[in-house]
Amino acid sequence: MSESVDKQKEIMEKYDPDSQVRQLTGWLAKVAFILLLAFSVFQLITSTVYPLPAQILRSVHVGFGLTLIFLLFPATKKNRSKGKITWYDLVLSVLSIGVGLYWPVFYDQIVMRAGDMTQLDFIVGGLAVVLVLEATRRAVGLPITIIAVLFLVYAYWGRQMPGFLIHRGVDLDTLVQAMFFTTEGILGTPIAVSSTFIFLFLLFGSFLVKTGVGQYFNDLAVALAGKRTGGPAKVAIFSSALQGTISGSSVANVVTSGSFTIPMMKRLGYRREFAGGVEAAASTGGQLMPPIMGAAAFLMIEFIGIDYWTIAKAATIPAILYFTGIWIMTHFEAKRTGLSGLDDEDIPDKKEVFKKLYLLLPILAIVLFLASGVSVMRSALYGIFTVILVGLLREEKFRKIYPVVFGAGFIAHAIYSVSAGGFSLVSSLVAATLVTIVVSLFFDGNFADMIDALVDGARTALGVVAATAAAGIIVGVVTKTGLGLKLANSLVSIADGQVLITLFFTMLAAIVLGMGSPTTANYVITSTIAAPAIILLGIEDLAAHLFVFYFGIIADITPPVALAAFAASGVASSEPIRTGVNAAKLAIAAFIIPYMFVLENQLLMIDTSPLELTWILFTAVSGMIAIGAGLIGYWFRKVEWYERIPAFLGGLSLIYPSTLSDIIGISVFVILLALQFLVKRDMIGKPVVNNRQSSEA
Repeated sequence: MSESVDKQKEIMEKYDPDSQVRQLTGWLAKVAFILLLAFSVFQLITSTVYPLPAQILRSVHVGFGLTLIFLLFPATKKNRSKGKITWYDLVLSVLSIGVGLYWPVFYDQIVMRAGDMTQLDFIVGGLAVVLVLEATRRAVGLPITIIAVLFLVYAYWGRQMPGFLIHRGVDLDTLVQAMFFTTEGILGTPIAVSSTFIFLFLLFGSFLVKTGVGQYFNDLAVALAGKRTGGPAKVAIFSSALQGTISGSSVANVVTSGSFTIPMMKRLGYRREFAGGVEAAASTGGQLMPPIMGAAAFLMIEFIGIDYWTIAKAATIPAILYFTGIWIMTHFEAKRTGLSGLDDEDIPDKKEVFKKLYLLLPILAIVLFLASGVSVMRSALYGIFTVILVGLLREEKFRKIYPVVFGAGFIAHAIYSVSAGGFSLVSSLVAATLVTIVVSLFFDGNFADMIDALVDGARTALGVVAATAAAGIIVGVVTKTGLGLKLANSLVSIADGQVLITLFFTMLAAIVLGMGSPTTANYVITSTIAAPAIILLGIEDLAAHLFVFYFGIIADITPPVALAAFAASGVASSEPIRTGVNAAKLAIAAFIIPYMFVLENQLLMIDTSPLELTWILFTAVSGMIAIGAGLIGYWFRKVEWYERIPAFLGGLSLIYPSTLSDIIGISVFVILLALQFLVKRDMIGKPVVNNRQSSEA
């Protein structure tokens, strides 16, 4: 067991920058622990009972993040294993505290100066930029740091830029002011979202882990899919889709769920590269799966100006098609190679598993809160309360004592609300939850678990803080120089106004920027530079932003730099590039569907009726079956090479929602299906490996 944990840790440190932390000991470890706890407590207090002005909240948020990054993330890899911290990291941490507190201490003076900077302002602002860049290099990686530096260079030396990139230039004072003393730089929209929505949802995920929901996802997946053809691969798909609600990191998702599913797939007989590809593709798709998508989805709220429920609803059909595609192809691969499901002894007791369905209540609660119009931030807070209650349900005492406590708290608050002139069901439920939590802390000893969840949530947020702060630098330069509109016009001009060519260039930009960059930063860059080019051609804003969002995420499984696939190869002991190729093939839906929903918004449930939606889902899923058969080369029997091309093209026609394409696609689908049964050739298919033969060798 410990060996498995050590391997997970090794792979995470290799492929996930968030995990590349030094192991502090002694008083430094206690300081880091207290700061992480304080970070979470600060965020919870300012989100509930004591809201702060935007600049103060964002500045302190950045200050916490920078201070902890310099304590936990070493400047070089060789210092990671050492429990000590260098003197210059201590200096950088102290400077970060100063930068974080500058806005709270001098808030009134800064506001009164209305843009006039003092010498001290200039020094602190310049220091903030440098600290953000170095913290981003350590916690996120070099690619996004280099991009942010290049944008700063572009802003300052604008007069020396060639062609359409030329601008009058931004002097140093103005640049520093824009970066730290406005809400269009480091303290701009990206960090605003990080300090509100994202942090709370990361805490929600941390509490889910402590409640044991992550392990339950695996048990539920095995119970539902383990006996099916190629069972372990379908377990991987199901559990990874659910795990996406906990982890916003493709790599973390791969390592945690993959350490369980990949060995099962290999034991059953799946090839190493295919097993790793299944897990990588499914884990990456976790960020595309509503109701809780990747952190970048929360940025979309601010960038487009629509509510989160609309975004989640629009992403539902594409996400269903994504996982349906992977499911179908793993099924056809299992049929092609003669693999069945797991043995009975490998399947958990379904009755025991289904008894714990209440563990899914927090996710259901989030959906209900969002659907009822509750704000994203409040939904996250209520979700955290629900997680804690669900955690108490696991205790035997809860079933006897806590329902009484919860009911008493609810009735008391309801009576108080009515006497005060108004009753709110949500407020009474929250009050009852808080009363129950307080009682549990004092009588059941759950306090330690809650503290650990708060600390883990803050630690998870550090990479996001750095990424969004660096993204703020990029957005600030784009705003100050007008670069976004220039690049958009240039991209449209190069594509000669052709929508498909513009989409193709945008896809390449998103994938290239996503290689080594977190999806949060990737989305910020592409949404400010590439998405406007699509919008200029008359495309719906939501469709354009989801387009770049999709390809920024899919970069994690797109060779040659496919971090999620490489992490999966570490677990599967497979060849990394081949694993990436398998993952990209399995995730083919993610390369097709964004084009479809940009060209036809019905896939995003925009301006469509329930009947039209049903038909779209039917034809799209049928299309994924045809595409899967074409790519894998198997359906009910072997699919010959001359059948595979029509199957793929027919599938594309079915996914695209139009009458003509549906007629063409259905015709091809019916013909191919008839041929599968009429042509008596390789009806069963020869197994490539024995069902129970291990592929370890």
